[in-house]
Amino acid sequence: MTTLEDLLKIPRFSDLKLLTHPTKANTVVESIEISETPDVADFIPKKIFLLTTAMVYKENQKELITLIDSLKEQEAAGIGIKVGRFIEAIDPEVVAYANKIDFPVIQVPSTQPLGALLHQLLNYLWDTKTEQLSYALDIQKRFSDLLIHDVSIARFTADFGKMINTPVILVSPYRKVIAHSKHFTQTSKPAEYYVEQLVSKYKTWTEDSHASFVIKDLNQTPLQIAGFSVTVNSYFPHYLLVLNPEQVPYPMSEFAVEQACLVLSFMLYKNQKVQESLDFLKSDFLAQLVEYQQTPHQTKRDWLDLGANYGLKKSTQYQVVYAVCSQTTTTATKIKYQQEESDVAFQWLHETLPLRIKDISIFKVKNTDHLAILIQSRVNDLDKILTELSLELSKKLPITLTFALGNLYETTEQIANSFIEAKTAYEEMLTMTDSPLIHRYHPKGMKSLFEKMSLEDIHYFCETTLKELAYPVEDSFIELRKTLQCYLSFQCEISKTAKAMYLHRNTIKYRIDHCAKLLGKNIQDPTNSLNFRLALELSERSNQHQ
Repeated sequence: MTTLEDLLKIPRFSDLKLLTHPTKANTVVESIEISETPDVADFIPKKIFLLTTAMVYKENQKELITLIDSLKEQEAAGIGIKVGRFIEAIDPEVVAYANKIDFPVIQVPSTQPLGALLHQLLNYLWDTKTEQLSYALDIQKRFSDLLIHDVSIARFTADFGKMINTPVILVSPYRKVIAHSKHFTQTSKPAEYYVEQLVSKYKTWTEDSHASFVIKDLNQTPLQIAGFSVTVNSYFPHYLLVLNPEQVPYPMSEFAVEQACLVLSFMLYKNQKVQESLDFLKSDFLAQLVEYQQTPHQTKRDWLDLGANYGLKKSTQYQVVYAVCSQTTTTATKIKYQQEESDVAFQWLHETLPLRIKDISIFKVKNTDHLAILIQSRVNDLDKILTELSLELSKKLPITLTFALGNLYETTEQIANSFIEAKTAYEEMLTMTDSPLIHRYHPKGMKSLFEKMSLEDIHYFCETTLKELAYPVEDSFIELRKTLQCYLSFQCEISKTAKAMYLHRNTIKYRIDHCAKLLGKNIQDPTNSLNFRLALELSERSNQHQ
């Protein structure tokens, strides 16, 4: 890739004079053309450097502005105008306008024949492209050899850094260093130091395939870093960072870097697919465990032996945490995004969670984008650890992990119970207006069966069961309701009820007999007793929601 600035630095072209500001000469030149026609912009490709004598503009140079506009629109690299033949000097207004729209204008002296200049410039460009192509093909051959020998990503990254003679770092989507060249073993700071500097300065990285960053090096002087995306997934790419790209020896071309990114994409994709096959077996094991343990009258299985390859360990503490990536209105309909988001979160938990909690195993939940974390040890500050992990990930990527917790159990045969509780707790989170980051499972009684019933249906059940005692207003009925409630809570024992209410047992007996007449049923009957207890609870709750 040759710029106009590069051409002007070559000694044989030293008589070409840049009239516009030096910063305007960083345009890429791919070819050279000579033309004297005003509509030349309609017939040339992009990135052309145009040479002209401006013959048609000798009487009115200001019309050159129209030509410059058309060339700018066509993304030409610049214009070289020969002076001394048809025009003696280039009008300052033309130069000022070119400066204004960031378009390079070069003055070609009268001693320089345009035809000879054209051939010299093209020869230089052709030689450069030939050299770049030869170098790129050589790089490609070396990459192919590395692929054939199935080298590791770490070895490939190290060799690539050696090829281009500058430090390189490969980082994951969440900015963790995966591999780096050997340059960092000779410095006082590891590769992570530069990535941390980059992350702290650039909170969100660009999604472009090629980005440029500037940070401070060890001496606090500006350090340039070029970032190239290594696409394994559509939404969360890896990045190849090249430090001091301006020092890469010629003829290092962008094509060589693109080849390196392509090879790394293939290697990462291959590793990902191998890992996915292992994760599938692990996911299938969890599904079978949960299904089997919920089957009545099942024979006993040695789950520790069956799950040894999937991280199951002998313990007296088993707890399942259900982990899910929260969705926004934008991502809720993007199936591919949700899959990749879950994969990134899965890898993140795999790398960070074992450092804080021992004896864990992480599963992908079959046929979903959800994750299940099996904890096989007691953790006193579990909520704090999970909150910290979620916040750390959300600072690196637009991913928010939420967690639903099942209860703690003592045997492997009860893992399914904890899993179902954790999943139930997650489903409860979906119904909450402000979904919390962490939600624990709470056991439900029989009244939970009525949660989806309307208030009208609940009122009907309560009133037909308790009659005047369902929603009492009169003091006498209120006292009767309290007595009935206490009597039922003490398993219909008069003495305990009287003691709890500080009343004589005959008073309690009289009130219970009165309740039986009012309700028209035997209160001591087990079926009636269950209905009365449930109606008392539901009427109290429904009354609070009115």
